[in-house]
Amino acid sequence: MEILSYLINGLGLGSVYAIIALGYTMVYGIAKMLNFAHGDIIMVGAYLSFFAMTRFQLPVIVSVALAVLGCTILGVVVERLAYKPLRQATSLSVLITAIGVSYFLQNSAQLLWSSSTKVYPTIISNGAIKIGSLSISYLSILTILVCILVMTCLTLFVNKTKTGQAMRACAEDKGAAQLMGINVNHIISITFAIGSGLAAIAAVLLCAAYPSVSPTLGSMPGIKAFTAAVFGGIGSIPGAFLGGILLGVIETLTKAYISTQLSDAIVFAVLIIVLLIKPAGLLGKKVSEKV
Repeated sequence: MEILSYLINGLGLGSVYAIIALGYTMVYGIAKMLNFAHGDIIMVGAYLSFFAMTRFQLPVIVSVALAVLGCTILGVVVERLAYKPLRQATSLSVLITAIGVSYFLQNSAQLLWSSSTKVYPTIISNGAIKIGSLSISYLSILTILVCILVMTCLTLFVNKTKTGQAMRACAEDKGAAQLMGINVNHIISITFAIGSGLAAIAAVLLCAAYPSVSPTLGSMPGIKAFTAAVFGGIGSIPGAFLGGILLGVIETLTKAYISTQLSDAIVFAVLIIVLLIKPAGLLGKKVSEKV
């Protein structure tokens, strides 16, 4: 039963990674760029929800909604100011810009809210459901349910709505989509908005599990979620979900049975092995380039 407890905890952690990875994979799938500032949008979402709950004494649901709204607006602003002028630029230019935006957000957070770590308030009871020797925390259950809900809503949105169909068209061929009357710039902005909103949800779940907030909060989770997106096949929504879940389970089992210090190294080693076997990721598609 002990390993089952670890597996459920791994699913909870992996669900957070999956929600973050969805932002990476959607932006890459449509805009073909890696938004390395995504982790810092998580940090902004954590601060927004933190101050909403502590300084303004707002309910948890309202605080989460405000964080989602704030991160959504921030994502659109960042896309318009930093990335939109680089539509025709090289991938290296976009990558350097993304790193610059990341450092800008981190340093802005230090200036606005100081670099000291703040204790995140408790948003859910620390209790657990016990079935014999099996113990499942309420937080793990909540995180898994939120991830399933997010994944279901996002899948329905992409497959059933006109905007979702336009997003899929842009992912296939932006030039052809534009010729068909689709406003590609508008679709890319919507993609950034959705990804940034999901980052805020992930921030609240992450801070609920690890109750501290600092300007560098999103760095490591952002890197791991990007790893999960590559692991599952970047550009694939189901791949981001699968990659996040597997990454969380591998990390949790490694900490439990091998070493807490080597857990990150083992996670990245597994990624390297998978990419050697399947370079496009577990659910990624091979893309043939015309010469």
